[in-house]
Amino acid sequence: MKLTWFGGSTFRIQIGGQVLVVDPEAAPGGIDRSELVSGADQVLAMRKGGKPADLQTWRPRPAQRLLDIGDALRPVQVWSLGECGLLVDGDDDRPLLLAVGVLPEPGRWADKAVVVLAGSDLADRAERLLDAVAPALVALAGREAEIDAALDRVRDRLDGTGLIALEPALAVEA
Repeated sequence: MKLTWFGGSTFRIQIGGQVLVVDPEAAPGGIDRSELVSGADQVLAMRKGGKPADLQTWRPRPAQRLLDIGDALRPVQVWSLGECGLLVDGDDDRPLLLAVGVLPEPGRWADKAVVVLAGSDLADRAERLLDAVAPALVALAGREAEIDAALDRVRDRLDGTGLIALEPALAVEA
């Protein structure tokens, strides 16, 4: 999985052999929107994408059997979390939870997930997340002061969870 955050709620994600672009219209000035969506398999709106998901009962898709794989990749599945974000499930990758708002408590599947917290109140949201689950990785996408506050509050509570700060337009392998 490869994540590129451009600012706000705009992301370019390579997952499950496919490219997803989230909120290209919200990209900051100076970002060429046509270049951003070039080659994308799916273009999504953060607050309107996918089927609704219940984070307590949702489960990742089982891996395909070798006999069923064939030549084509299965499409990446995208689930909506209403106003708070998206859940992305791609073959051969961890589930990806993109959150721009306060999330309901996720189920145990989130212990293997990559969680991106974007926007404001990062420290509070990161603490609530770590109180509920221990994801494989938490990525923070926001203003420098928000990220610093979150790092100060959660650094001693990670217990095996990776923590990174995303920089605008810098791709990260997760």
